[in-house]
Amino acid sequence: MPMTKTLRVERTTALATLGFATLGLWILHGFLPALAWAVVLVIALGPLYERAERRLPRDRHNILLPGLATLLVALVILGPLVILGIEAAREAHDVMDFVRSAERTGIPAPEFLNHLPFGAAQAQAWWGRTFGHPEAASDLLHRLDNGRVLGVSRNLGRELVHRAVLFGFSLLALFFLFRDRDAVRDQALTACNRLFGPRGERVARQMVASVHGTVDGLVLVGLGEGVLLGLVYYLAGVPHPVLLGALTAIAAMIPFGAPVAFGLAAVLLLAQGQTVPALVVVAAGFVVTFVADHFVRPVLIGGTTQLPFLWVLLGILGGVETFGLLGLFLGPAVMAALVLLWRDFTGGAERAG
Repeated sequence: MPMTKTLRVERTTALATLGFATLGLWILHGFLPALAWAVVLVIALGPLYERAERRLPRDRHNILLPGLATLLVALVILGPLVILGIEAAREAHDVMDFVRSAERTGIPAPEFLNHLPFGAAQAQAWWGRTFGHPEAASDLLHRLDNGRVLGVSRNLGRELVHRAVLFGFSLLALFFLFRDRDAVRDQALTACNRLFGPRGERVARQMVASVHGTVDGLVLVGLGEGVLLGLVYYLAGVPHPVLLGALTAIAAMIPFGAPVAFGLAAVLLLAQGQTVPALVVVAAGFVVTFVADHFVRPVLIGGTTQLPFLWVLLGILGGVETFGLLGLFLGPAVMAALVLLWRDFTGGAERAG
């Protein structure tokens, strides 16, 4: 009888705990992505933070180093965004000049129409009849009515405010994670041990290693691809090589994303009638991405996570599909934990046999 009563109490406690946990997650669900980004950043920057911690003594309240680290993260993230914003503002000015010119004289035919292997004259004539006079260009441009443009602007402004709030919350969470990282790490290891038993610490460390491998294999390699292809854009005469290089770096962090970026650069060159430079950009893009995807990334990610690259790739793609950009890091971490548990489970079965 006392045993039955104890079981009932334990079940009631478990249900109450589950209910409160569900309620807490529901209350915080809007901020969970920001909190997850803070966790990813504190894991990715952990080795650098430990080095800084060994050189700089802690102050009384342990505020100085976490504050400096958080400030540096904010500058590293906001700096490129500010540069891209300035570049985009310049582009917007050029676009407005193009719109005004098109309303006065029509939209000029792109240069590549003159270099078509056949049908160049017909294409030029069609373009002149369709877009080459002010009336047609004005009609085309006014199809984007003011109401639609205002609606897009309002949605964009609302989204920017929302993202800014989440970014601020991520920085705040990152500061506290840096400050209390030892206590948070010990609590996380204790929770993993209680959830997964003796293998809990191995699971936690494997997930942390997968985040480090993903940062090295996706972020750093993607930045490297962006720098290399940005130089190719500059040498090939692609318009706005810095902006397109940054776009390539971001796209290269997602599997199969880089071809979209350097394909856009090639199209811009083709529009100017520069066929050979466009082919050079495409060839260089495929060479850089082939080396990165088949040689560099499998070593950096697979070697750290101890996963076959196929499972890493599936984790990345599935994570992006489910969680967006955050899934780049969550997907491989979850796959690493699952594969480790599977290996322990099947290895245990073989030893028992």
